[in-house]
Amino acid sequence: MDKDGNCGAVLAMQNIANPISVARKVMEETPHVMLAGKGAEQFAYEQGFEKTNLLTEESKQAWEEWKKTSKYKPIINIENHDTIGMLAIDADGEIAGACTTSGMAYKMAGRVGDSPIIGAGLFVDNEVGGATATGVGEEVVRTVGSFLIVELMRQGKLPQEACEEGVKRIIAKNKDKQDFQIGFIAINKKGETGGYCIHPGFTYRTYTKEGHVNNPSDSYLKS
Repeated sequence: MDKDGNCGAVLAMQNIANPISVARKVMEETPHVMLAGKGAEQFAYEQGFEKTNLLTEESKQAWEEWKKTSKYKPIINIENHDTIGMLAIDADGEIAGACTTSGMAYKMAGRVGDSPIIGAGLFVDNEVGGATATGVGEEVVRTVGSFLIVELMRQGKLPQEACEEGVKRIIAKNKDKQDFQIGFIAINKKGETGGYCIHPGFTYRTYTKEGHVNNPSDSYLKS
């Protein structure tokens, strides 16, 4: 999603090693926001992306082992996904963002998480700031989490305060269920950042001309 509100997404796309790059092509080369499945894959080939076998031997063996019980239970901070969210601000204060994930392992066929959903896994409003999410995507979708955080910043909250409120909204809807992880990061027009999560263990990195800094996130639950 760029500074002008243009956005692109792909989902349920197989055989492409870098789907985030295909999503950018959707944003830049089509009148659409989202392409899915075989249509997204065909578009990728038309844009010059190569077909790649993404199933490693290690992943295949892990899947075969999982099939012995076929039970899906995410482990906090090891939820069998590797979502990466990125927010950037340039010297002129222009903001853009991106979010990509492999999705949860062994999910139901057809399941869609928050990452490709503009407003849930990622949202940027160049007048205000941007936010992105990781963790159990269903809960982020239910609160339109990243859009919520940007709107909270529009109302005057700092990025840290907005991330905390976003997590608390999710907690409020799951009073009897806290065995899952959600993490948000956010940035505003001043370049101020924030991050917050449900359980300890979530970190995010900031990068400036001084270099990289790893930031352990504060959490709603302390242990």
